[in-house]
Amino acid sequence: MMHQNTPFHDFEEFEAAPDGGGRTRWILAIPLLATMLAAAAGVGYGWGRGTWTIPSSITEHVPASLAGWLPAPGSPPTGAGTPVALKDYAFELTDARAKQGEAVLAVRLVHKPTGKPTPDAVVFAHRLDMAPSGMPTMTTELEPQPATEPGLYRFKTNLTMAGDWQLSLAAKVQGQTGTVQTKLALKAVP
Repeated sequence: MMHQNTPFHDFEEFEAAPDGGGRTRWILAIPLLATMLAAAAGVGYGWGRGTWTIPSSITEHVPASLAGWLPAPGSPPTGAGTPVALKDYAFELTDARAKQGEAVLAVRLVHKPTGKPTPDAVVFAHRLDMAPSGMPTMTTELEPQPATEPGLYRFKTNLTMAGDWQLSLAAKVQGQTGTVQTKLALKAVP
């Protein structure tokens, strides 16, 4: 009985438990629990993105007080993707060609349904690179310039090489939630 005073005494009792083995039960329960949690997370993610819907044969049997919490079949949730109002806005280059070297690029933010320019947007991200020419690491600086008319956004740059350039922009429109994002093609000519 010398082993009763060792730190392994409790472990030996756990191993020899007469109730079917505590360790075996845990070995089976932990993977089962992890699988159930992963499945629940996947189902919740699918429902939240509007990818999956609950069949009407099931929703017909759910009490009305709970049915309001379930996603409607065939309709994405309101927060999925770009908000509908932001899809009505687009940046357009005033001229898709620019002279190689020092240049000022001008873009107009337009409300597509009305065709009117959108003033006072906050352009917070901009990048100019040669990704269309297969050189996405070839970038150049963009320096914001004062607007000359409402809805017109200007950037001073140096187009160091002739070829195809890509102007990437992101902006917040006053009174709208979300971000207008676009990539515009531009050609620098010698």
